[in-house]
Amino acid sequence: MSDLMAVILAAGKGTRMKSALPKVLHQVGGRPMVQHVIDAAVKAGAAQNIVVIGFGADQVRDCLGDQTEYAVQEQQLGTGHAILQAKKAIGDFSGTILVLCGDTPLLRSETLKALFQAHCQNQAEATVLTARLPNPTGYGRVIRDDKGQVLRIVEQKDASLAELACDEVNTGIYCFQKAALFSALDQITCENQQGEYYLTDVLEILVADGSRVGAVPVGDNQEMLGINSRVQLAEAEKILRSRTLTELMDNGVTIMDPASTFVDAGVSVGPDTVIYPFTWLEGSTVIGANCQIGPNTRLQNAVIGDDTTIHFSYGHDCHVGDHATLGPYVHLRPGADLGPGVKVGNFVEVKNSHVGANSKLPHLSYIGDTDIGERVNIGCGTVTVNYDGLKKHRTTIEDDAFIGCNSNLVAPVTVCKGAYVGAGSTITKEVPAHALGVARARQTNLTGWVDKRIK
Repeated sequence: MSDLMAVILAAGKGTRMKSALPKVLHQVGGRPMVQHVIDAAVKAGAAQNIVVIGFGADQVRDCLGDQTEYAVQEQQLGTGHAILQAKKAIGDFSGTILVLCGDTPLLRSETLKALFQAHCQNQAEATVLTARLPNPTGYGRVIRDDKGQVLRIVEQKDASLAELACDEVNTGIYCFQKAALFSALDQITCENQQGEYYLTDVLEILVADGSRVGAVPVGDNQEMLGINSRVQLAEAEKILRSRTLTELMDNGVTIMDPASTFVDAGVSVGPDTVIYPFTWLEGSTVIGANCQIGPNTRLQNAVIGDDTTIHFSYGHDCHVGDHATLGPYVHLRPGADLGPGVKVGNFVEVKNSHVGANSKLPHLSYIGDTDIGERVNIGCGTVTVNYDGLKKHRTTIEDDAFIGCNSNLVAPVTVCKGAYVGAGSTITKEVPAHALGVARARQTNLTGWVDKRIK
């Protein structure tokens, strides 16, 4: 078992967000901000995570599921009180407790590893992550003695003028030895301007007891940014997006205009792929190598093969094979599975369908609940009529079939291998292999009809 456990404080409402959604569930980089914190803790080596929840507790549980344990803080009486609520969940664990804030999505796992390593090397009972800010207003100040040893942390509202002049601030991130932490928590009071039980008071108690208390400066002050408003949420989004795009470019991806490109943290893109402006890659999307994506393209939870071009299109929960071409104005709905070499043209919608290798859907078609073989040509305006008002039915179009323009294939129906469907047909029964299926009214010409109408 790892000797590191994380307790993540996520009970607050976040009143400045002006939202019915718990603050920690607001998304940054395509994930709830608390998920970024959990991910950083896990990568730093925390084998167990406990999230302290309060406002919107059920929503947080539903979102995070069983990846973490939970402790409930019914009343938000301060950070020290929050840790006490997690005592039962911590149980017999006797190692280091990493205390994190659920609203700091920019925190890196490397920073947490460095904090934990310094804590262990110094054999400290407590170690705090600090930052130096040109304007520390609003933050608790880290007060040191003449030798540079940490004495205490003073909250802004409780600080003297001399203490307020200090520019070293508390990030709210700590490592504690469990026994020392809970021994000190039993001694804290709420005698302060906020009337709360401050976790920061633990440090002063430990110092008074002769325990070793250390401090580690954060390398990048952006990591400590806590999200308390929509403005800060947008700022964090911009920073995280910049990190993600920089990492992609460092790994061989061309981003033509980072300012107009939006890629979630969980997205993977292969080398030599070019991302054009106004492209959104979201969720668990995976893009292969040497692709051309965008402009004006949005892909959510999509898997795209190598050497594929997609522009002016929207796809979600779909798969596209290698050497495919899509766009403009293609909509790939959930369950769309396009094989290698497929071409899908303008104003085509594909839903819950497999399209075989090298088949073509050039324009103005709806393909729903359909299995299309290889080398099939779908004529302009073709519709697979999959819904009878009660149930969905599947259409099968086998290899090398040719579907003429403006055809309706009324499911369940099969067009067999190498068959043709005449333009303008409504097909309601199987078309045999290598046959021509035609289902339309015979044309009638009324000679002189126009002259008679004019008279």
